[in-house]
Amino acid sequence: MRKTLTKCPACNHQLYISEYKCGNCGTTVNGKFELDELFKLSEDQLFFTKVFIKNRGNLSEVQKELEISYPTARNRLEDIVRTMGYEGAQPERTESQKILDMLENGEISSKDAMEMLRALKKEEKK
Repeated sequence: MRKTLTKCPACNHQLYISEYKCGNCGTTVNGKFELDELFKLSEDQLFFTKVFIKNRGNLSEVQKELEISYPTARNRLEDIVRTMGYEGAQPERTESQKILDMLENGEISSKDAMEMLRALKKEEKK
């Protein structure tokens, strides 16, 4: 059996289901049925989600398996959350997360990141 087609091959918009049919008795149900949020995910997002579940939600293990940085793994997960329509569910970015993002994007050096994180830790202890 083929994988579920979720995007229009002509214009790439979201598809909906218009008919269900029982393979046993042949009963057909017609209508307009929305796809579950999981079907809104791209192939790459679905693959990431499967790896995430396999690793029981441990992003450190996900990043090791996919050979990506931890911030990249976290950003991919946040992208999946947004795609599924849960935008309000993501917490405010912490200062340390912002520093790690700057490091990953090449905006600061690893030495600068370490200094900034140490300074942040000292501030938090006060």
